[in-house]
Amino acid sequence: MTLRTRIGRVTAAALVAATGCGAPSHGEGAAGALPASDIGPVPRDRVLTGGTLRWPLPEFPSQWNFHHVNGMKGVVEQVVQGALPFLMRADAQAVPRPVPEYLRSAHLTRTRNGQTVTYRLNPRARWSDGRPIGLRDFAAQARALSGHDPRFQVAAVTGYRQITRVERGEDDHVVKVTFAGTYADWRSLFSPLYPAMTNARPDAFDTAWTNRLPVTAGPFRLQRIDRTAKTVTMVRDPRWWGPRARLDRIVYRALDPSAAPGAFANREIDLMDVGLDADALRRVRRVPGAVIRRAGGPDWRHLTFNAARPALSDVRVRRAVMLGIDRDVLVRSDLSGLGVPRRTLGNHLYVNTQKGYRDNSAELGRHDPDEAGRLLDEAGWARHGRYRAKAGRVLALRFVVASGVAGGRREGELTRVLLERIGIRVDIETVPADDLFDRYVVPGRFDIVPFSWLGTSFPLSTLRGVFARPGRGGAGQNFSRAGTAAIDAAMDRAIAETDAERAQDLANRADRLIWRQALVLPLYQRPQLVAVRGDLANIGACGFLEPAYQDIGFTRPG
Repeated sequence: MTLRTRIGRVTAAALVAATGCGAPSHGEGAAGALPASDIGPVPRDRVLTGGTLRWPLPEFPSQWNFHHVNGMKGVVEQVVQGALPFLMRADAQAVPRPVPEYLRSAHLTRTRNGQTVTYRLNPRARWSDGRPIGLRDFAAQARALSGHDPRFQVAAVTGYRQITRVERGEDDHVVKVTFAGTYADWRSLFSPLYPAMTNARPDAFDTAWTNRLPVTAGPFRLQRIDRTAKTVTMVRDPRWWGPRARLDRIVYRALDPSAAPGAFANREIDLMDVGLDADALRRVRRVPGAVIRRAGGPDWRHLTFNAARPALSDVRVRRAVMLGIDRDVLVRSDLSGLGVPRRTLGNHLYVNTQKGYRDNSAELGRHDPDEAGRLLDEAGWARHGRYRAKAGRVLALRFVVASGVAGGRREGELTRVLLERIGIRVDIETVPADDLFDRYVVPGRFDIVPFSWLGTSFPLSTLRGVFARPGRGGAGQNFSRAGTAAIDAAMDRAIAETDAERAQDLANRADRLIWRQALVLPLYQRPQLVAVRGDLANIGACGFLEPAYQDIGFTRPG
């Protein structure tokens, strides 16, 4: 599953990648790198007006506040991108640009003690309740996401915590945001922007967007959430001031990934993320009129270790687990039969094809069962027959996977075989896809869990919350529940650096520290393979590109 956060955007974080939106290696799939984006681009005047897009979701969220710790998921962002203000939108090269329907311009000014960003808003931009989008919304979001009030259960505070003042500019359509110090990824903030009422009080932040989207401001608005059918129906909003949405509606439907190929073949859905399922790829290729859109994804597959659990609280044990897992075996298994490059990932902040990428894995990226055994001996876990034990307790790890995700189950089985060789027992627990994060990952009910972090054009600031030490407000997106002051300081230096090459150097220094803590084991950059109807335009394998939802639709015959 892919968890997307956007601290703006991760940035961060569910089970299978949300539909729509590598370098060559030796062997299978080495024909060349995947393209940056493949969405079947078609000019708006060649896209039909009307029609319904049936779009599957890998899980059915209940929290639609993307900035809430339980809401920062790819599926949430996928839906709200067509209904809420995103001030910036990235192109295929991951360059963010102002979205004119919301933002006329954004200008950065350096100050003696930091920086000020002046946002000039589109005067026509309004919420669906009629209120103009403006100062109150910016101020409330900056305050709620700052981390100063732990009652707000925020997913991440990066960037917002540095804001010292939000004030009116020369008129009601100009907002000035002042920062303490420099923050290079300021373009990532206020996307999505929520109305002031959402961020005014902790109880509203927690509950106002539970099972509903009470206010919108985009080409689509909510018509209905049906929790029985697990569908979300969005319809064209006639009050939208931008280019009119081509589609009449989008019906999102939660669907077990294993059922998606059959639903696509039966024309129950119009697109589907093939994910890493080679059998599904073969099946959808046989569907008449279907095409496979392919791109190098910004997201990366990994194993997260829960350092708050007794067995993994010792860094020596976590390092032993890393050394005991042969990443090449997992990568070959996951990517077999997909015809894509197969290459392990040696970085927590950049994917292989991204500028700034360096392999910082050093010895922890290698398979070394002998060194793993030495570390376990040093940590007091002695071998007693098949498994190791200490103080009468067997060294056993709980590997939690989502149902319906075949790749996750295979990763668990391979990890069990590999770790058994060094005396660690692995118990695989399969849980419902809808429950994986809310009931297992966020509360910490796991030892090892596989999923994908979906990156953005802001890899540093968006991933800070994943590796920063948990604060008094909770772990946020740091599902490992551990970190160090050195990692925090190193990431903060990188985030504050406005020179791109210098920032990349600093980020790689931070990544080397992250590797030493052995909290997250990167596996590979995830390819995007999306099956779509051949006449579906402007959506598919997006890569870093963020599509304009009003341009999605079906093409005219001929």
